[in-house]
Formats: sequence, structure tokens, C-alpha cells
Amino acid sequence: MPRQADPQLEQRILDAACRLWARGGEKALTMRGVAIAAGTTTPTVYGRYRDREDILRSVRLQTRAELFAAVSPTRTLPQACRNYLEFALQHPHAYEVLFDGFAQSPSLREPWPTFNFLRMNLARRLGGPPRQYTRLMLSLWSLMHGTAMLMIRGGVANPLRAQMFHSCLDALEAIIGDAARSKGKPQSGPKWPAHLILGAAEESKVSGGEDDFSLSVTTRRGKLSKRRAAAALRSLRSS
Repeated sequence: MPRQADPQLEQRILDAACRLWARGGEKALTMRGVAIAAGTTTPTVYGRYRDREDILRSVRLQTRAELFAAVSPTRTLPQACRNYLEFALQHPHAYEVLFDGFAQSPSLREPWPTFNFLRMNLARRLGGPPRQYTRLMLSLWSLMHGTAMLMIRGGVANPLRAQMFHSCLDALEAIIGDAARSKGKPQSGPKWPAHLILGAAEESKVSGGEDDFSLSVTTRRGKLSKRRAAAALRSLRSS
């Protein structure tokens, strides 16, 4: 009799890839390694996934779903942020895969369920539609992500780990509280452009339009042009 296809094979391959990435990150994830971990052959893996990048995309999507599962049962925004940080610290390699090239395709046009969930909770607390708070949510997310990556890459242990974890939560609460008190307060820099859309799957885009920000570097003597800033950077690298 002909051998029947395994309906769970693709998920088994993906689960194996997720385990390998969680244990060893980029170096651990090879097509041959995935095949061995999944109990199948390398050609079989290639039959389900075009290449390593295709597997990485699936790992990223599954990790996003796992992060959302950790955050979504919460009832308050501070509780959701706490769960976010705990997930990142408990699954450091899995967490890191989420943000490699996150603002480029295809990652940009994939679902961002946790970002949207946190933004929705922010809107519920402050009032108004969720997209009104995209910039504020971006600042909160940047703070959480920066804290998580500092602790992961820095190998931070207690008691500093606990202090960094809770200082991040305190800062988040302070920013949200200030936003609640200062509705309509002018913000620095350009207004959020209509063409800059995050967390909306295929609608998402990060470039184009007339509001692109021209980067400058501020020093004690004022602002450096982009050309002078680049020259200064080259000088630092060569020293």
C-alpha cells in the first residue's frame, strides 16, 4: 500500500524550527537541522518551505501568535505590558526573531496582534479611536522593547533585572498618565502623517509622502547637516 501523507508534518517541521531557534537562535536554524529535529528528511522540508527565510517567516508568525496569547488574557494595560516583558525574557531567541527587519516587507505587512491589542487598550483608557494613539503606542512599545533587549543582550541578572523590569513598568505608567492629563498638547517633530500606517497588515506602510523626516544630529554647538554627521561618523570609525 502507498504510504499516507502525514497531515501534521508541516506543523511538526515548524514546531521543530521554533524549538531550534528558541534554543540557539540563527546559528541553530538550518534546513538539515530542522529536518533532523522534525524526524524527516531535508528534501521533505524543502517540499514544504522554499528556503530558510520561508521557515523564518513562519517562525515569526507563530511567535507573534504565542506573544499575543501571553498578553491577550490581561484586563489592564500595565498587566499586558508586564506579560509582554515576561514573555520576552522567558523566550529571548524567539522574541528576537520578531524584530529583524520588522519595518520591511514581508514583516511589515504581516499581522501585529499584540501591538494592536495594546493600542486598543490604550484607546479604551484614554478615549478615542485606536489609530489616534499609534505614535504614543510606538513610544511605549519602543520603551518595552528597548528594556527587553538590554536585559537579554546584557545578560542582566537579579537584583538589577528586577529593578530594570519594574522601572520600565513605572515609566510606561508615567507616560500614559501624562498623556491622559495633556490631551491636545503639542508634540515634538512633525505630525503623524496619514500615509504612515502600522499594525494594519496589508495596509501598513512606513515610507513615502511629503512628511519624511530629514535626520540631523544635535550637538552643543547646534545641528550638524547629514553630510557633516556622516563625516563625523567616519572619523569615529577610523579612530
